[in-house]
Amino acid sequence: MRVAETRAVNRALRKAYGIGICSVEEIGSLPARNQPEPNVRKLPPQPANGNGEPKLRDQLCLLIRQHRLDASLVKQYAAEFCGAKDIRQATREQIQSFITHLAELATKDRESLLCKLNSYGQKPEASA
Repeated sequence: MRVAETRAVNRALRKAYGIGICSVEEIGSLPARNQPEPNVRKLPPQPANGNGEPKLRDQLCLLIRQHRLDASLVKQYAAEFCGAKDIRQATREQIQSFITHLAELATKDRESLLCKLNSYGQKPEASA
C-alpha cells in the first residue's frame, strides 16, 4: 500500500510540473530476458485542450522552469500585466498575451525581466 501511494504521489507531481521521466518506484523490476515484451501500443501524447497546443498553464510553467524564474513573482507580474487583481480573473487572451510577452522578455532581456520580478518581492503586503 505504501509503495502504491508513493507511486501515485510521484505521478501527480510529474504531471503537475510537466516532468517526462518517471520515478524509480514506478519503474519496478526489469522483466526476465526470456520473457517476451507485452504487446503494448503507445498512443502519442494528446494535448489537454484538444487544439494541438499545450495548456496555457503548462506553457507558463515551462517558461518559469526554462528561465529559472520565481513562480510567485511571475504570478504577481501576470496579474498586473493583465490588469486583474488575481491571475485567475484574467481572460484566456490576456494570459496568452502575457506568456508571449514573458517569453520574449526572458529571451531578449533577461536582466530587465529579473529586475521587474524582483520589484514584486520588495512590495510590502497589505495586512488584513
